Amino acid sequence: MVVPVVTGYYRYTDIWFEWHKQCGEDGEVLKAILAHDALVSPQHPLHVDGVEGVQLYIGTLKSGETRLMFSSKQVEYVRYWLHAVGLTKEPIGLPYSDCLLRLQDLRGVSPQAFKTGGELKNSVKKIEKNNKNIKKSNDPPLTFRRSSFETVRKLWQNKIGIWCSIDFESWERDHTVMTEFGWSRIHWEDNEEIREEGHIIVNEHQMYTNGTYVAENRKNYKWGQSEVVSKKEFKSRIQNMLSDLRRNDHTFLVFHDAKEDIDFMKSAMIEADLTGLSYTLPDGPSPKSGVFVVDTADLFGGLQGEGTRNRGLEQVCNQLQIKTEFLHNAGNDAHYTLEACKEMACGDSLDLQREKRWPSKTTPGTITVNIDALEKEEDASDEEGVFMSALS
Repeated sequence: MVVPVVTGYYRYTDIWFEWHKQCGEDGEVLKAILAHDALVSPQHPLHVDGVEGVQLYIGTLKSGETRLMFSSKQVEYVRYWLHAVGLTKEPIGLPYSDCLLRLQDLRGVSPQAFKTGGELKNSVKKIEKNNKNIKKSNDPPLTFRRSSFETVRKLWQNKIGIWCSIDFESWERDHTVMTEFGWSRIHWEDNEEIREEGHIIVNEHQMYTNGTYVAENRKNYKWGQSEVVSKKEFKSRIQNMLSDLRRNDHTFLVFHDAKEDIDFMKSAMIEADLTGLSYTLPDGPSPKSGVFVVDTADLFGGLQGEGTRNRGLEQVCNQLQIKTEFLHNAGNDAHYTLEACKEMACGDSLDLQREKRWPSKTTPGTITVNIDALEKEEDASDEEGVFMSALS
């Protein structure tokens, strides 16, 4: 009878605090190879080329809590390596099976690099603290956003699929009158990032201008040459682009506050085929193919710790230190939306990233940064700086 090999992830705390206790005289050798400063060394057997320090994993449980983890492959390799170099007489035993987390036990898994032993040690404390706050929060929408954030990080950092942000602009007095469409997309070829973007204007609607409630920036596209096309071509261009995107195994349509733009695509002016569009992101070692919605308002909400409120694109970009110009141009908005997605997806795991972006600004006992209070502090500081300059 063939016994199936069970793979998954081991909790870091179980490996570091418990595994050596079951290894007898080999326990000290094991503890030495797993020490924080040892793990981040370029000479460590778990070192990954191109990664500074050590690459471990962040797993998100169904409850929304996170765990720092070793993969079962890493644990197996440590056993093999210690025996192969003669530091143990026999391969040491595996940790208790109760320590193993399988993929079905987790919402998602994403890699996380730690450059120094101190960073690794501190992250364990931060994760434990955040988990206590997650238990207190009892906020399902926030749990969803946090899980989506980590899934997006994993998919992006593994360079899976094509990511296309899209944005529409309409006349401020009648939102059925679409005036512009913009897109920005990224994919990878031979591990190199390729970016394409564009902006089209509806010729028949050029007389419908904004400026009372929404800025009029139709002629201020920053990332190339705008094209003026007929209503008929406007519709066919968007339909054909979406059809081309569907031919990829994995297409991620990136929006900022998706509902309005998806409504535009469903409208009579576009009539896009959105069959099978999924709001549930793919996960696992071989993610399911399809067309998926990514919403940067959700990603930022997860990062900042808000479950339902959607922050505007300008505010999100300001907080992510992305400089913007001429927003409410559809092409520019699409560009900055994808920039915001990339900025968050390329960073550290969620809780570590939040602390790095807003050091010591997380409200005590929560996993939330009060952005409104933070911006008031920044505005007050700016006003003080202007006042002092006037006096000098």
